[in-house]
Amino acid sequence: MRALLVDDEEIARRGLRIRLERAGDVSVVGECANGAEAVGAIKRLTPDVVFLDIQMPELSGMEVAEALPAQSLPHIVFVTAFDQYAVRAFEVHALDYLLKPINDRRLAETLRHARAAISDVRDGAYARQVVAAFAGLAQNHGVTTPAPASDRIAIPVDDRLAVVRVAEIDWVGALGNYVSLHVGKKSWHLRETVSAMEQRLAPHGFVRIHRSTLVNVQRVTELRSLSNGEFSVALIDGTLLKLSRGYRESLDLLIGRRL
Repeated sequence: MRALLVDDEEIARRGLRIRLERAGDVSVVGECANGAEAVGAIKRLTPDVVFLDIQMPELSGMEVAEALPAQSLPHIVFVTAFDQYAVRAFEVHALDYLLKPINDRRLAETLRHARAAISDVRDGAYARQVVAAFAGLAQNHGVTTPAPASDRIAIPVDDRLAVVRVAEIDWVGALGNYVSLHVGKKSWHLRETVSAMEQRLAPHGFVRIHRSTLVNVQRVTELRSLSNGEFSVALIDGTLLKLSRGYRESLDLLIGRRL
């Protein structure tokens, strides 16, 4: 994982470099002391992830992100001592947001997100096949598939908003007037219909396998035939979901052959 560090404080860069190199799979390819340097370095070094301070001379971290072409924008982790920029950071599609002084647990979580995001990009050819397949299915049924939107979903939880990465959602199930988003061992409830979530998540490689269930095809490891002509869908974490006969065409297209 190629990382670029951008901070006007040398001691902050040095401390972050040491901690990143301890991770074992991070190579710091460069450092910048201001936003103007960062724009050139990002274009020249093409890092996978940029740890970007927000308040800097010449160009702020936000201005750096906005100055880069969307098609070549690396994953950005904003690093700052001020939490009032959090919402703005996600508006420019930041991967994560770290507050100074950086907590070791939060940094480890950020690196986990970065690894997953970079893996998603490197597996992009398969993802594009998934999107194309579902687009064909939607067209055959007269459904308009929306263009890919944000790769995050904000979920109200008491007095805060939890931000969930779409790529990390394993499956979605109906729950009365809500849907339940399953992310590993956690689940998040959102007041939405399964049909609306299907439209929202289809561009990200989700398919409907039951009237009340959507599944992230990247999480599918096995299809098990049942005696009644239906299938059981096994996910990476061992979860088993029912694939109804009425929705078999979705997975037929996604795996490229008839089941």
